[in-house]
Amino acid sequence: MEILRTPDERFADLPGFPFAPRYVDVEGVRVAYLDEGPRDAAPVLLLHGEPSWSYLYRKMIPPLVAAGHRTVAPDLVGFGRSDKPARRDDYTFARHVAWMKGLLQALDLRGITLVCQDWGGLIGLRLFAENPDRFARVVAANTGLPTGRERLSPAFGAWRAFARWTPRLPVGRIVAFGCATPLPPEVRRAYDAPFPDERYKAGARQFPRLVPVRPDDPAAEANGRAWDFLRATRVPFLTAFSDRDPITRGGERALQHRIPGAAGQPHVTIHGGGHFLQEDRGEELAAVVARFIASGTAAA
Repeated sequence: MEILRTPDERFADLPGFPFAPRYVDVEGVRVAYLDEGPRDAAPVLLLHGEPSWSYLYRKMIPPLVAAGHRTVAPDLVGFGRSDKPARRDDYTFARHVAWMKGLLQALDLRGITLVCQDWGGLIGLRLFAENPDRFARVVAANTGLPTGRERLSPAFGAWRAFARWTPRLPVGRIVAFGCATPLPPEVRRAYDAPFPDERYKAGARQFPRLVPVRPDDPAAEANGRAWDFLRATRVPFLTAFSDRDPITRGGERALQHRIPGAAGQPHVTIHGGGHFLQEDRGEELAAVVARFIASGTAAA
Protein backbone atom coordinates (compact mmCIF):
# COMPACT_ATOMS: atom_id res chain seq x y z
CA MET A 1 0.00 0.00 0.00
CA GLU A 2 1.45 3.35 -1.05
CA ILE A 3 1.07 5.88 1.77
CA LEU A 4 1.11 9.67 1.44
CA ARG A 5 1.77 11.87 4.46
CA THR A 6 0.92 15.57 4.45
CA PRO A 7 3.95 17.74 5.36
CA ASP A 8 3.68 19.29 8.83
CA GLU A 9 4.15 22.81 7.48
CA ARG A 10 0.73 22.58 5.83
CA PHE A 11 -0.78 22.76 9.34
CA ALA A 12 1.14 25.78 10.61
CA ASP A 13 -0.80 28.73 12.04
CA LEU A 14 -4.29 27.44 11.43
CA PRO A 15 -6.89 29.86 12.83
CA GLY A 16 -8.46 28.84 16.12
CA PHE A 17 -6.55 25.57 16.31
CA PRO A 18 -3.86 25.56 19.03
CA PHE A 19 -4.06 21.81 19.68
CA ALA A 20 -1.02 19.53 19.45
CA PRO A 21 -1.36 16.34 17.41
CA ARG A 22 -0.64 12.89 18.75
CA TYR A 23 -0.16 9.69 16.77
CA VAL A 24 -0.68 5.95 16.98
CA ASP A 25 0.29 3.27 14.49
CA VAL A 26 -2.54 0.99 13.38
CA GLU A 27 -1.41 -1.83 11.09
CA GLY A 28 1.34 0.30 9.59
CA VAL A 29 -0.86 3.39 9.11
CA ARG A 30 -0.27 6.51 11.21
CA VAL A 31 -3.48 7.77 12.77
CA ALA A 32 -3.45 11.32 14.12
CA TYR A 33 -5.64 12.49 16.96
CA LEU A 34 -6.13 15.30 19.45
CA ASP A 35 -6.30 14.48 23.15
CA GLU A 36 -7.26 17.40 25.36
CA GLY A 37 -8.40 17.65 28.96
CA PRO A 38 -7.81 15.44 32.01
CA ARG A 39 -6.54 11.97 31.14
CA ASP A 40 -8.39 10.40 34.08
CA ALA A 41 -11.79 11.64 32.87
CA ALA A 42 -14.11 9.51 30.76
CA PRO A 43 -13.47 10.38 27.11
CA VAL A 44 -15.66 12.21 24.65
CA LEU A 45 -14.83 10.79 21.23
CA LEU A 46 -15.45 13.28 18.42
CA LEU A 47 -15.64 11.61 14.99
CA HIS A 48 -15.71 13.83 11.93
CA GLY A 49 -17.00 13.03 8.46
CA GLU A 50 -16.13 13.91 4.91
CA PRO A 51 -14.22 15.81 3.63
CA SER A 52 -13.37 17.44 6.96
CA TRP A 53 -10.91 16.54 9.72
CA SER A 54 -10.52 17.20 13.46
CA TYR A 55 -10.31 20.93 12.70
CA LEU A 56 -14.11 20.71 12.47
CA TYR A 57 -14.28 20.26 16.26
CA ARG A 58 -12.09 23.21 17.27
CA LYS A 59 -15.10 25.17 18.61
CA MET A 60 -16.31 22.23 20.69
CA ILE A 61 -13.09 21.08 22.33
CA PRO A 62 -12.53 24.08 24.67
CA PRO A 63 -16.02 24.06 26.25
CA LEU A 64 -15.94 20.28 26.67
CA VAL A 65 -12.53 20.47 28.33
CA ALA A 66 -13.77 23.35 30.50
CA ALA A 67 -16.61 21.08 31.62
CA GLY A 68 -14.01 18.58 32.83
CA HIS A 69 -14.05 16.09 29.97
CA ARG A 70 -11.18 14.35 28.22
CA THR A 71 -11.78 15.09 24.55
CA VAL A 72 -10.34 12.86 21.82
CA ALA A 73 -10.72 13.87 18.17
CA PRO A 74 -9.09 11.58 15.59
CA ASP A 75 -8.41 12.31 11.96
CA LEU A 76 -9.91 9.51 9.92
CA VAL A 77 -7.37 7.76 7.70
CA GLY A 78 -7.13 9.75 4.48
CA PHE A 79 -7.88 13.03 6.24
CA GLY A 80 -6.17 15.64 8.41
CA ARG A 81 -2.75 14.63 9.67
CA SER A 82 -3.47 10.91 9.37
CA ASP A 83 -1.78 8.91 6.64
CA LYS A 84 -3.42 8.84 3.23
CA PRO A 85 -3.31 5.63 1.20
CA ALA A 86 -2.82 6.69 -2.40
CA ARG A 87 -5.25 4.31 -4.15
CA ARG A 88 -9.01 4.63 -3.86
CA ASP A 89 -9.31 0.85 -3.61
CA ASP A 90 -7.22 0.96 -0.42
CA TYR A 91 -10.24 2.44 1.36
CA THR A 92 -13.08 0.19 2.42
CA PHE A 93 -15.80 0.61 5.03
CA ALA A 94 -14.37 -2.32 6.99
CA ARG A 95 -10.88 -0.82 6.98
CA HIS A 96 -12.15 2.53 8.24
CA VAL A 97 -13.86 0.76 11.13
CA ALA A 98 -10.73 -1.30 11.84
CA TRP A 99 -8.47 1.76 11.80
CA MET A 100 -10.64 3.53 14.38
CA LYS A 101 -10.98 0.37 16.45
CA GLY A 102 -7.20 0.26 16.52
CA LEU A 103 -7.18 3.78 17.97
CA LEU A 104 -9.67 2.82 20.70
CA GLN A 105 -7.54 -0.17 21.61
CA ALA A 106 -4.25 1.73 21.52
CA LEU A 107 -5.61 4.39 23.88
CA ASP A 108 -7.76 1.87 25.78
CA LEU A 109 -10.71 4.26 25.73
CA ARG A 110 -13.63 3.21 27.95
CA GLY A 111 -16.75 4.91 29.21
CA ILE A 112 -16.85 6.75 25.88
CA THR A 113 -19.38 9.39 24.96
CA LEU A 114 -19.48 9.10 21.18
CA VAL A 115 -20.22 12.29 19.24
CA CYS A 116 -20.51 11.54 15.55
CA GLN A 117 -21.49 13.41 12.42
CA ASP A 118 -21.64 12.43 8.73
CA TRP A 119 -19.20 9.53 8.12
CA GLY A 120 -18.22 9.81 11.77
CA GLY A 121 -21.60 8.25 12.44
CA LEU A 122 -21.33 5.49 9.86
CA ILE A 123 -17.99 4.47 11.36
CA GLY A 124 -18.85 5.38 14.94
CA LEU A 125 -22.12 3.46 15.09
CA ARG A 126 -20.32 0.39 13.79
CA LEU A 127 -17.66 0.85 16.48
CA PHE A 128 -20.39 1.18 19.10
CA ALA A 129 -22.21 -1.93 17.91
CA GLU A 130 -19.05 -4.02 17.68
CA ASN A 131 -17.42 -2.79 20.91
CA PRO A 132 -20.35 -1.92 23.20
CA ASP A 133 -18.37 -2.43 26.41
CA ARG A 134 -16.34 0.69 25.60
CA PHE A 135 -19.29 3.10 25.24
CA ALA A 136 -21.45 4.87 27.81
CA ARG A 137 -23.67 6.96 25.53
CA VAL A 138 -24.04 8.29 21.98
CA VAL A 139 -24.80 11.69 20.47
CA ALA A 140 -25.63 11.42 16.77
CA ALA A 141 -25.61 14.61 14.69
CA ASN A 142 -26.54 14.70 10.99
CA THR A 143 -25.70 11.06 10.38
CA GLY A 144 -27.08 7.55 10.10
CA LEU A 145 -26.15 3.98 9.25
CA PRO A 146 -27.42 2.93 5.79
CA THR A 147 -27.85 -0.72 4.92
CA GLY A 148 -28.63 -0.30 1.22
CA ARG A 149 -32.37 -0.58 1.76
CA GLU A 150 -33.05 3.07 2.55
CA ARG A 151 -33.95 5.78 0.07
CA LEU A 152 -31.06 8.22 0.22
CA SER A 153 -31.55 11.90 -0.50
CA PRO A 154 -31.11 13.42 -3.99
CA ALA A 155 -28.49 15.72 -2.42
CA PHE A 156 -26.41 12.67 -1.51
CA GLY A 157 -26.77 11.23 -5.00
CA ALA A 158 -25.51 14.46 -6.52
CA TRP A 159 -22.57 14.56 -4.11
CA ARG A 160 -21.70 10.92 -4.87
CA ALA A 161 -21.52 11.62 -8.59
CA PHE A 162 -19.58 14.85 -8.13
CA ALA A 163 -16.93 13.26 -5.89
CA ARG A 164 -16.40 10.50 -8.42
CA TRP A 165 -16.15 12.51 -11.62
CA THR A 166 -14.92 16.01 -10.86
CA PRO A 167 -11.28 16.46 -11.97
CA ARG A 168 -10.61 18.66 -8.94
CA LEU A 169 -12.17 18.14 -5.52
CA PRO A 170 -12.30 21.60 -3.86
CA VAL A 171 -12.44 20.50 -0.22
CA GLY A 172 -12.59 23.93 1.41
CA ARG A 173 -15.40 25.01 -0.91
CA ILE A 174 -17.28 21.77 -0.26
CA VAL A 175 -17.19 22.32 3.50
CA ALA A 176 -18.26 25.94 3.00
CA PHE A 177 -21.16 24.79 0.81
CA GLY A 178 -22.29 22.49 3.63
CA CYS A 179 -22.43 25.31 6.18
CA ALA A 180 -25.32 27.68 6.83
CA THR A 181 -22.97 30.54 7.71
CA PRO A 182 -20.14 31.92 5.54
CA LEU A 183 -16.65 30.52 6.11
CA PRO A 184 -13.76 33.01 6.08
CA PRO A 185 -11.10 32.30 3.45
CA GLU A 186 -8.55 31.30 6.08
CA VAL A 187 -10.93 28.65 7.46
CA ARG A 188 -11.50 27.27 3.98
CA ARG A 189 -7.73 27.05 3.60
CA ALA A 190 -7.55 25.09 6.86
CA TYR A 191 -9.85 22.47 5.36
CA ASP A 192 -7.66 22.39 2.26
CA ALA A 193 -4.47 22.03 4.33
CA PRO A 194 -4.38 18.20 4.49
CA PHE A 195 -4.41 17.94 0.69
CA PRO A 196 -1.35 19.42 -1.05
CA ASP A 197 -2.64 18.12 -4.39
CA GLU A 198 -5.23 15.78 -5.88
CA ARG A 199 -3.14 12.67 -5.15
CA TYR A 200 -3.91 13.08 -1.45
CA LYS A 201 -7.70 13.02 -1.96
CA ALA A 202 -8.25 9.34 -2.75
CA GLY A 203 -10.02 8.82 0.58
CA ALA A 204 -12.24 11.86 0.13
CA ARG A 205 -13.21 10.73 -3.35
CA GLN A 206 -13.90 7.16 -2.27
CA PHE A 207 -16.03 7.80 0.80
CA PRO A 208 -19.31 8.40 -1.09
CA ARG A 209 -18.81 5.15 -3.01
CA LEU A 210 -18.56 3.24 0.28
CA VAL A 211 -22.04 4.23 1.49
CA PRO A 212 -24.31 1.22 0.91
CA VAL A 213 -26.92 2.13 -1.68
CA ARG A 214 -27.99 -1.47 -2.48
CA PRO A 215 -28.56 -4.49 -0.24
CA ASP A 216 -25.66 -6.32 -1.93
CA ASP A 217 -23.10 -3.56 -1.26
CA PRO A 218 -20.00 -4.83 0.60
CA ALA A 219 -20.84 -3.10 3.89
CA ALA A 220 -24.57 -3.78 3.86
CA GLU A 221 -24.44 -7.04 5.82
CA ALA A 222 -22.15 -5.69 8.56
CA ASN A 223 -24.27 -2.55 8.86
CA GLY A 224 -27.36 -4.75 9.14
CA ARG A 225 -25.76 -6.63 12.03
CA ALA A 226 -24.97 -3.30 13.65
CA TRP A 227 -28.63 -2.37 13.32
CA ASP A 228 -29.59 -5.63 15.05
CA PHE A 229 -27.57 -4.36 18.01
CA LEU A 230 -28.92 -0.81 17.78
CA ARG A 231 -32.53 -2.06 17.77
CA ALA A 232 -31.86 -3.86 21.05
CA THR A 233 -29.53 -1.55 22.98
CA ARG A 234 -30.68 0.65 25.82
CA VAL A 235 -27.44 2.60 25.98
CA PRO A 236 -28.53 6.27 26.12
CA PHE A 237 -28.75 7.63 22.59
CA LEU A 238 -29.36 11.32 21.81
CA THR A 239 -29.95 12.94 18.43
CA ALA A 240 -28.81 16.52 17.80
CA PHE A 241 -29.55 17.20 14.14
CA SER A 242 -29.54 20.64 12.57
CA ASP A 243 -32.48 22.14 10.74
CA ARG A 244 -30.73 23.12 7.49
CA ASP A 245 -29.06 19.94 6.27
CA PRO A 246 -30.53 18.65 2.98
CA ILE A 247 -28.55 15.40 3.20
CA THR A 248 -29.73 13.99 6.54
CA ARG A 249 -32.89 16.00 7.22
CA GLY A 250 -35.46 13.75 8.89
CA GLY A 251 -32.96 10.98 9.58
CA GLU A 252 -33.13 11.61 13.31
CA ARG A 253 -36.68 10.22 13.39
CA ALA A 254 -35.52 6.78 12.29
CA LEU A 255 -32.86 6.74 14.99
CA GLN A 256 -35.29 7.90 17.66
CA HIS A 257 -37.97 5.38 16.71
CA ARG A 258 -35.78 2.33 16.16
CA ILE A 259 -33.23 2.56 19.00
CA PRO A 260 -34.57 1.77 22.49
CA GLY A 261 -31.84 3.86 24.12
CA ALA A 262 -33.26 6.93 22.38
CA ALA A 263 -36.62 6.64 24.14
CA GLY A 264 -37.28 9.50 26.53
CA GLN A 265 -34.04 11.35 25.75
CA PRO A 266 -34.06 15.15 25.36
CA HIS A 267 -33.45 15.15 21.60
CA VAL A 268 -32.43 18.48 20.14
CA THR A 269 -32.92 20.31 16.87
CA ILE A 270 -30.10 22.80 16.43
CA HIS A 271 -31.42 25.79 14.53
CA GLY A 272 -29.28 27.67 12.06
CA GLY A 273 -26.93 24.78 11.35
CA GLY A 274 -26.11 23.23 8.00
CA HIS A 275 -24.62 19.82 7.36
CA PHE A 276 -21.43 20.84 9.20
CA LEU A 277 -23.24 22.05 12.27
CA GLN A 278 -19.96 22.00 14.24
CA GLU A 279 -18.93 25.02 12.15
CA ASP A 280 -22.26 26.79 12.36
CA ARG A 281 -23.25 25.96 15.94
CA GLY A 282 -20.27 24.22 17.51
CA GLU A 283 -20.52 25.81 20.92
CA GLU A 284 -24.23 24.98 21.08
CA LEU A 285 -23.60 21.35 20.16
CA ALA A 286 -20.85 21.15 22.80
CA ALA A 287 -23.32 22.43 25.40
CA VAL A 288 -25.83 19.74 24.35
CA VAL A 289 -23.17 17.07 24.80
CA ALA A 290 -22.08 18.41 28.19
CA ARG A 291 -25.69 18.52 29.46
CA PHE A 292 -26.30 14.99 28.27
CA ILE A 293 -23.25 13.74 30.16
CA ALA A 294 -24.13 15.78 33.26
CA SER A 295 -27.64 14.35 33.29
CA GLY A 296 -26.12 11.08 34.43
CA THR A 297 -27.55 8.96 31.64
CA ALA A 298 -25.09 6.18 30.93
CA ALA A 299 -24.89 2.58 29.90
CA ALA A 300 -25.87 0.23 32.67
